[in-house]
Amino acid sequence: MLKTLHIENYALIRETDIVFDKGFVVITGETGAGKSILLGALGLLLGQRADTQVLSDKERKCVVEAAFDISGLGLQSLFERFDADYDDTLILRREILPSAKSRAFVNDSPANLQFLKELGVHILDIHSQYQTLTLTESTFQTQLLDTLSSDSPLSEYQTLYRQYASLKQDLEQLTSQEAENNRNRDYNLFLFNELSAAKLDPDEQQELEDEAHLLEHAGTIKEALGNVAALCDGVDGDGVVSRLVSSRSSLSQVAAYHEGIESLYQRLDSCLIEVQDILSEVGSLDDKIQYSPERQAQVNDRLDLIYRLQKKHGVDTISALLDIQNHLDCQLQEADSLDDRIRDIMEQVDKAYARMQQAAEKLTQSRRKAASLLEKQLLPVLANLGMSSARIVADIAPASAYGLLGHDAVKLLFTANQGAEPRPLADVASGGELSRLMLAVKSLVTRRSLLPTVIFDEIDSGVSGDISVAVGGIMRQMSEYMQVIAISHLPQIAAKAGQHLKVAKSLEGESTVSRIRQLSHDEHINEIAVMLSSNPPTQAALQTARELCGDTK
Repeated sequence: MLKTLHIENYALIRETDIVFDKGFVVITGETGAGKSILLGALGLLLGQRADTQVLSDKERKCVVEAAFDISGLGLQSLFERFDADYDDTLILRREILPSAKSRAFVNDSPANLQFLKELGVHILDIHSQYQTLTLTESTFQTQLLDTLSSDSPLSEYQTLYRQYASLKQDLEQLTSQEAENNRNRDYNLFLFNELSAAKLDPDEQQELEDEAHLLEHAGTIKEALGNVAALCDGVDGDGVVSRLVSSRSSLSQVAAYHEGIESLYQRLDSCLIEVQDILSEVGSLDDKIQYSPERQAQVNDRLDLIYRLQKKHGVDTISALLDIQNHLDCQLQEADSLDDRIRDIMEQVDKAYARMQQAAEKLTQSRRKAASLLEKQLLPVLANLGMSSARIVADIAPASAYGLLGHDAVKLLFTANQGAEPRPLADVASGGELSRLMLAVKSLVTRRSLLPTVIFDEIDSGVSGDISVAVGGIMRQMSEYMQVIAISHLPQIAAKAGQHLKVAKSLEGESTVSRIRQLSHDEHINEIAVMLSSNPPTQAALQTARELCGDTK
């Protein structure tokens, strides 16, 4: 329930603090005094958008803070989902800064608006006279029957519906993938066969490029090697080797005459050995390097194939081409297995549909029982509200398709006149009748609702006299199970409240300011008398006010 509300610098309210009682609370005041400003402030706490236009003083921030008793509502898991600390006393605060920035807090910790919105669903129901029109909507009417049902299988149905919808979506994705695969299959198969036929080796490109480079310059290389061999071997003892041999022989003849000559002899001998080794390797290389136009053509053709495939697929290595080949192979295999997967999931879809269909039938039966209960229990309440000839019938027909709420098209048919055929609410019910009908419906679902607080914003519009007394009585009955806060202009309703808050506006300096205060018992009676007559009230009005309030003094 709503325990306290603090408002600062919001619209006509400079600053106010309100303590709310349990049970039935009424808020009254002259038209334009600012009663509905309270709803706007509470709306901020429920995650509605903030606007700097509400700042009374544009240089100061606006603060709205409320405390709620949420013990017994089972909201711990919601707090865990938003990683917030839970306490039986919930404190919500919203701040609007002059810079147009907005901040929200839950139990003094920063929070996002989504958290506020989800909390609001569980702690407060604000009902204005304009929201009465939701009574004419099929979705609301359907949910009404589910709320009245003591054992509604809606949750079971929705679980099965979501399973069916998920499987159906999977099937649609697979069939779409199959169509895409069919469009690309021939081309992918061509690409795979082309790569497969190439029999690519990750290491061959470098080897082929080296061989191609060698073959391209084979003639020049062999010519150079031949020149080296000729210079080293020479003709008629004129080569480098012959000369080195002669030089070494000359030194060997005089080596005994000088100690330095032996060293020169050894060095010449080493040179001779090195030149002879070089000459041997030159001959070996010359034998190995064989220029072959056929082989050069083969190598170039192979490289052309590799380069063409790399350019086609936008890569520069054979390893990347092999990766593409493997990916294409997986795609082709997946396409081949897709038919089996589609057949399997089609069977799952059929089974899920059958389970959902059975649950939907149970849901329809549950709603038909709830419809009978609605018709039976609502009529006495409507009679008490001055519609003794009213009839209401819940027409339940098959919907065009299965949805989250089942396979039912629910339509409430209504007539307020004896002998007239019930017709859809939107066609026959006046604004006043809709208000009373909505109040009657709210009174029925109160005991089944976990909501701790409901706020009625002038739901009594269009009613007066004895009917307003009945409306107040119903609100008083509802307050036995939950906190009921009503913004009203009717004294008969205000008289039923256990707590009376009055909103009044006055001119302070050059500004109009709204103030809210709780009335004492005597002030409560006097205010009811003023609402009945004038200010100051007549003695007759005071006596009537006492009677309405049950004051026997």
